[in-house]
Amino acid sequence: MIYSDNSIIEQERNHPEIYLDKVTNQQSKYIALHVGIFWEIGRFVIKKEDTIKIMIDNKTMFDQLSRNEKASDDFIKTRTHFITQLIDKRKLKINYNLLIQRKSYHQNY
Repeated sequence: MIYSDNSIIEQERNHPEIYLDKVTNQQSKYIALHVGIFWEIGRFVIKKEDTIKIMIDNKTMFDQLSRNEKASDDFIKTRTHFITQLIDKRKLKINYNLLIQRKSYHQNY
């Protein structure tokens, strides 16, 4: 979902065949973030100097993006470079938020 001052836009995409069963779940999240930002810039939803809130459900990804921690995965390094390039080029202000997943416990009776 992309939240801006004036709208909320929800997107859902299938994995492109080129990456299907060829990337890890974490690599897939980087692809999705890169594509999401790129797509919304192209549709003029995200404009120059906008403030963007990015919700991340993976602690490692959160640390790599919000704290500039280096990834050991070359694929993720490349995606991070592209994401950073888009952010810098458009002078976006990014607020990264880590989503905490709560485990639900079910008791069988």
